[in-house]
Amino acid sequence: MQRELLASVPEITPSTGNTPSQTCFTSSTNDNNVTISNTHFKATIPSEQPAVPQAYKPGLVPAASQLRPHCLARDWLKLWFPVKSRVVVSSDGGFIAITDEDLKRVLTVMNLSWAQGMREGYGMGLLVFHVFCGERVIPEEQRCPVDTRTMLNFVVSCAGSYSGKTVTNYIYGIKAWYTLHRQPWKVQQDELRAALDGTMELTPERSKCKKRDPFTQNFLLKIRSHLDLSKSLDAAVFACLTSTFYVLCCLGELTVKAIKAFDPKIHVKHSDVEIDVRDWHRFLVTKIFLPCTKTSAAGQSVHWAQQENLTDTKAALLNHLAVNDPAPDSHLFAWKHPKGMRPLTRSEFWKQISGIVKRVGLGNLKGHSLRIGGTLEYLLHGVPFDMVKAMGRWSSEAFTIYLCKHALILAPYLQESPALEPFTRYTMPPPT
Repeated sequence: MQRELLASVPEITPSTGNTPSQTCFTSSTNDNNVTISNTHFKATIPSEQPAVPQAYKPGLVPAASQLRPHCLARDWLKLWFPVKSRVVVSSDGGFIAITDEDLKRVLTVMNLSWAQGMREGYGMGLLVFHVFCGERVIPEEQRCPVDTRTMLNFVVSCAGSYSGKTVTNYIYGIKAWYTLHRQPWKVQQDELRAALDGTMELTPERSKCKKRDPFTQNFLLKIRSHLDLSKSLDAAVFACLTSTFYVLCCLGELTVKAIKAFDPKIHVKHSDVEIDVRDWHRFLVTKIFLPCTKTSAAGQSVHWAQQENLTDTKAALLNHLAVNDPAPDSHLFAWKHPKGMRPLTRSEFWKQISGIVKRVGLGNLKGHSLRIGGTLEYLLHGVPFDMVKAMGRWSSEAFTIYLCKHALILAPYLQESPALEPFTRYTMPPPT
C-alpha cells in the first residue's frame, strides 16, 4: 500500500530527563513490522521562529486544496505537496524499511539546505505556478510531473509581466520543489532555455534596473569625510560600509531588515568576530562568521585584512566597538539610540549613506554597488581571478559580468599597445 500524503512535518522533540548523548526518541514501526529502536541517529532538528502567515496578495491566491495548506512562504516548498510525493516503495515495488517519521525528517532536513530567503523566493515561483495552473484548470496530476508544453505555456504567459530574471528564478523554485519531493523533471531544457531567453528580451521597463555604479576607495573616503565617527550611528554605519566593501558581502548579510527582526541564530553578532587571526604565512586577518547567508543556512566565514589608508576596516570596526560597545550576543553593528541599543537596519544604513551620496554627487549607488566595487578593487590590484571568486563565495562564474561591464577592468585592453601581461593572468578566468 502507498503512504498517505505528508500534510505536515512536526517538530521532533527528545524525551525529558536525558543528557544530549542519551537523548531518546519514541520507537516507530515500519511496514515490515520491524520496530525502529531508540538510537543516536535522530538528533533534534532546530525549529525556526514561529510566525503567523499573512494573507495572499490579490491576484496571487491559489485554489484551496489539502495539498497546499496556508503557511509561511518559507515552508511552501516543504508543506505543499504534489499528488505523489516521496513514498516508501522501492523501484521493484517492494517496501523500504523506513517510517513516516523518517520521511518527514527527510523533507525537513533537505528543505534546510536552502537558506530562508532563498526558500521564500523559490516558494514565490511555486505560488505563481499554482495560480497559473488554477486559472488554466490544469489538474493536480499534470502539475507534477509537468510536461514541456505546460511549462513553456507558463513561461511565455509570464513574459512581459515579469522580468526575465524573475521568471528564471521561478523555474529554479519549481525544480527545487521537484527535488524535495523526488519528482522527475521531464521538461526539454533546450526549449525551456529558448523561452526564458525570450522573457529576458520582453522584460517590462518598470522591471529593468538602472545600471549601478560601483563603490570605490575614493568614494569611501568622501563618505567618511561627511561622517562624525565619534557619533554612535555614524561609527556603526562606516564600520559596516567598509566591512561590506572589503569582504565582498551582500549588505543584507551584515544588517537586519527591521529593528525587531534581529535573531542571533541568523544575524552576525559581536562574538562572531575574531580580530588579528594569523594564517600559516603569519599574515594577520580578521574573521567574521556569518551564521546564515543567502546560499548557506549553515553559515560561512569571511575575512578582511588591514588597509593602509583611512578606509581601513580594522580601524573603523575598533572605533565602532569603542563608541558603541555592543554586547557579545548583540548585533555586530548595534548602535546607541536614545531609546537604547538597536541593531543596524538596512534602511537606517542607507538613510545615512544615500544622503551623503546625493550631496556629493557620487552617482547611482545601491546596496549591490558595494559588492561590485569591492570585486573591482581586488581585481584591479592584481588579486587572482579564482581568489576573488572564493572571497566573494561565488559558486558560478556569474561575477565575470563585471569584467565586460566596467571600463576600468577593460582599460588595459583598449590601449593602442595593450598591456595584457600580467593583467590577463590576474583578471581573466583560467582556461578550462
